[in-house]
Amino acid sequence: MKTLGYDQNQQRLLRAVSTASVAVATVLIVVKTYAYAETGSVSLLSSLADSFLDAVASILNLIAVRIALTPADQDHRFGHGKAEALAGLGQACLIGCSVIFLVVESVKKLLNPEPISSSEIGIGIMLFSIVLTLLLVLFQNWTFKKTGSLAIKADASHYRMDLLVNLAVIVAIAGDYFFSFALLDPIIALLIAAYISLETSKIFIQSLDQLMDKELSEDDRRTIHALAIAHPQVEEVHDLRTRCSGSWTFIQFHMELDPNMRLIDAHRISDDVADVIIQHFPGSEVFIHQDPKGLDEEHTELERTIVSS
Repeated sequence: MKTLGYDQNQQRLLRAVSTASVAVATVLIVVKTYAYAETGSVSLLSSLADSFLDAVASILNLIAVRIALTPADQDHRFGHGKAEALAGLGQACLIGCSVIFLVVESVKKLLNPEPISSSEIGIGIMLFSIVLTLLLVLFQNWTFKKTGSLAIKADASHYRMDLLVNLAVIVAIAGDYFFSFALLDPIIALLIAAYISLETSKIFIQSLDQLMDKELSEDDRRTIHALAIAHPQVEEVHDLRTRCSGSWTFIQFHMELDPNMRLIDAHRISDDVADVIIQHFPGSEVFIHQDPKGLDEEHTELERTIVSS
């Protein structure tokens, strides 16, 4: 078995970005609450609702990252990585609730349009929100590249949506201010709700795939197979199984070797193959079972299949 996990710098980075996410969400809630009280804009309300749920999601994220970083123990031999997927699933459900609330409020405003007041305050606060959110997203993207954390990726997706939401709110407020087009506010709010629903569905599916131990993509499986059989002393590979848990990837397979090979040589070959795979899939844990070539074993069709095509 070969493993590669988060180092101390990555752990500190994950904790720092999770804390920054909570802090930014809290600041945005305060300033957007003030802006909504001053303007009455339903599109700004949609941004406020999104920021409120971002704060809840970020807190869940902070907790999930800390749990996921907990080393494997007696009761959790595969670690705690699925805490990240649970957080992603929880975030998706929370955002789904906000979309329903936003649609209801937007329809009310669409049926009874009202002009937006204090437009300058609304636009100014949304510009501030854009700058603050952009800085956080840059930090999150950089952290994801360094760690591969699913929870951070999901959180960054929320805040990228916020950037577009904030821009849309500015358009809605400006449209009402300059052209007295009051219907633009609820229309943009509904468009924002549709966009949030689309992005949230992706996070939901990805998190659910992890919790259900979905296999890696066919391209990744082909790569693993090719890397294994590339070793000159490896005859064949079968029963390849893969799954993800947070930033960890678990890979296991049977590897056929010369039946007359010494055990220590088989062990060395397994280590060499595992090292190569880990280089291509950082953060992976590789389990290899050595089989003597020609051994008559019963394998199901699923076990014999490495790739589907």
